[in-house]
Amino acid sequence: MASSTRAAPLPRKGRGATFDPHNRFASTLSVEEDDGWWQHEAPASLTTEVREERARSALAWNTSPDLPFDRSINPYRGCEHGCIYCYARPSHAYWDLSPGLDFETKLIARSGLVERLTEELCRPGYVCRPINLAGNTDVYQPIEASQRRTRELLTFLLECRHPVTLVTKGALILRDLDLLTALAERRLVRVMVSLTSLDADLKRTLEPRAASPAARLRVIRSLSGAGVPVGTLVAPMIPGLTDHELERLLAAAADAGAATAGWMLLRLPHEVAPLFKAWLETHYPERAGKVMSLIHQCRDGKDYDPRFGHRMRGEGVFADLLEQRFRAACRRLGLNTSKAEAAMRLDTQAFRPPHRQGDLFA
Repeated sequence: MASSTRAAPLPRKGRGATFDPHNRFASTLSVEEDDGWWQHEAPASLTTEVREERARSALAWNTSPDLPFDRSINPYRGCEHGCIYCYARPSHAYWDLSPGLDFETKLIARSGLVERLTEELCRPGYVCRPINLAGNTDVYQPIEASQRRTRELLTFLLECRHPVTLVTKGALILRDLDLLTALAERRLVRVMVSLTSLDADLKRTLEPRAASPAARLRVIRSLSGAGVPVGTLVAPMIPGLTDHELERLLAAAADAGAATAGWMLLRLPHEVAPLFKAWLETHYPERAGKVMSLIHQCRDGKDYDPRFGHRMRGEGVFADLLEQRFRAACRRLGLNTSKAEAAMRLDTQAFRPPHRQGDLFA
């Protein structure tokens, strides 16, 4: 008789997830059974598949009090960076794909975004505020090198004099330094570079296809040197795994030229929790219990607390200590000064709606 248990998930080369969790929107559930033919060898590396989706709209709107923007554009669905902790993983279930390996290997590139954005910016009553690229997945993930959707959007936003913000952990952003410099000269852009750890070995399993820590610091240095307002987002802070690096991460970013900084606590919504736990057991089994215990201390005994005002920071003694350490380090390093924050403010008055095809005198 087949057993209801099977071997533990094994890591795939260059991928963060160790398995594909069940799609919570699917009408059926498949369960693997060990029939004696299970192969314990590590499976071959998985190739990335990219399909195209014609965009019906460009801007995604939110009213979250936890976010510094109310609109964003996501050129891609899924992310090849493969960060195991990515809070966007559950969104892949909406496309009938798994938030696990599918999220990093079965990607969707959205086309027609400039056309849709043109329509949306020309609507009567549109109020110009910064657009964030992107609120869900990284716009400078590896497929951007060939797809160039982000560069197309930046070119369009520069023509419209529309302010834009970016958060990335991809070194590919330096390809667009010409556009970013032109935007910065008009106070139309600010960039946040995400730093999670300075440990290259940890990064290789935590964020398999994202840029190395050294490369991200070079990005900060290059952007700062070119006059592009740049800060760092020290996120996510993983209790018991990366929190001891908080001060060193901020110091490295400040030394590279970052003027501002922020931080967020690890978030484990929906399928992210079992994926992260499996990753811990695979790569850091000796720390798994401590890490999850500290997370529960910050999340009212649960894997995740989705409440506004709590989901980004957590609560309790450990979360409060992280906030105190962050503020003290920023003061010592000269981050987040009033002058730096003023330099990050963007111009919303220069915006000029784009010409639509067929407009008179266009």
